[in-house]
Amino acid sequence: MLSEMFFKLWHAGLIQRGVWETIYMTVISTAISYVIGLPLGVILTVTDKGGIHPIPWFNRLLGVVVNFFRSIPFIILMVAMLPVAKFVVGTSLGNKAMIVMLVIAAAPYIARMVESSVKEVDAGVIEAAQAMGATNFQIIYKVLLPEAKPSLILGAVISMVTILGYSAMAATIGGTGLGQIAISYGHQRFHADITWICVFLTVLIVQIIQEVGTAIAHRTDKRARQ
Repeated sequence: MLSEMFFKLWHAGLIQRGVWETIYMTVISTAISYVIGLPLGVILTVTDKGGIHPIPWFNRLLGVVVNFFRSIPFIILMVAMLPVAKFVVGTSLGNKAMIVMLVIAAAPYIARMVESSVKEVDAGVIEAAQAMGATNFQIIYKVLLPEAKPSLILGAVISMVTILGYSAMAATIGGTGLGQIAISYGHQRFHADITWICVFLTVLIVQIIQEVGTAIAHRTDKRARQ
């Protein structure tokens, strides 16, 4: 049975706005994280000892930095990065600050996802490109990334779902979204129906992301079309 509080929130548009704000934070954070994480992942692959341009000391150093941020639980990282968020967007509260923290948390994770995807590319394809005189940049742009595209898309889906989960903590720093509604109007005011509706809407968003991402990855997979 739905409580009176739910109908108040629905008619006031707070539930609908919560869905939009959750999607907004997730999409923007994922996009910015990939702008940072994709090059990092490629660099980690290229400079590895088996890469097309090995630089062992640099690879180890970059790997340590990436692993450092990956190993910190998000709630702790969020508190530690409050000054960084204030420096970047002028505030340590709200959705803008939350996006900064989501990017800091997600970019290293995405870097490792990209590294894993690119390393799946058949070495024979890379050797063939090298034999034809392709430069390292051409190999990255025309061989590694296109060949790894299906895996990269599936990785993006996983990353987006992870970021969506992190965004639920926005309420702890004054942010909004479904997480804030579930905590403020559900848990703290003892309306379990609101909490479970927020859970259901979050799961629905995840399923849509998963289905769309999987379909796109399947269409870009040359092996699936053969």
